[in-house]
Amino acid sequence: MPTFITLLNWTDQGVRAYKDTPKRYESFTAALQKLGCKLLNIYWTVGPYDLVVVLEAPDDETATAALLQLCGLGNVRSTTMRAFDRQEIDGILAKATG
Repeated sequence: MPTFITLLNWTDQGVRAYKDTPKRYESFTAALQKLGCKLLNIYWTVGPYDLVVVLEAPDDETATAALLQLCGLGNVRSTTMRAFDRQEIDGILAKATG
């Protein structure tokens, strides 16, 4: 399954309810499973982003739907990147070089 790395920032609402972050983590994990996604890891961070999420989804559309659900709750804003593992990049390079 494709891998996605998402950088999250808490909104004002999310910061006010910081104590609920473990509950929100559990809810997000359950929502991902319903969509056929898998949460690989989540990190609470210090710096320009408050959390880093690594997840797998069947496709771009499903990953987008999952993150729309998450951000629609109003606690976070996201920036998402598609990540490629070694095998995937080898295939990409083979296509690029003909």
